[in-house]
Amino acid sequence: MIQIHTLLSTIPLADSSASDNQGTHTMIMIGLMAVMFYFLLIRPQQRQRKEQLARIAALQAGDKVVTSSGIHGIIHNVKDHTATVKVAEGVMIEFDKLAIAIVHKKDSASK
Repeated sequence: MIQIHTLLSTIPLADSSASDNQGTHTMIMIGLMAVMFYFLLIRPQQRQRKEQLARIAALQAGDKVVTSSGIHGIIHNVKDHTATVKVAEGVMIEFDKLAIAIVHKKDSASK
């Protein structure tokens, strides 16, 4: 049975110029991974958040919405930080604007 120290002793050690070159390659790979991480995860999430904030800023009475908790309703009133949502006849619930997940704009033909 081969012992681990015997196996490790057969691996040649790299000279210092190769290790410097390897360190440079490692730094380049880490940099490339950081750039990929930014473009694949961070940037799309920032774009999605910006679009969501634009939809929330454009809320108007009559828009159909779905909240993050899944409640469907129609915007009745919009304030600075909240929106009153009509969920049934005579039932109004006030939500924080950030809790509104999906906005379906009202039809222009219904005006």
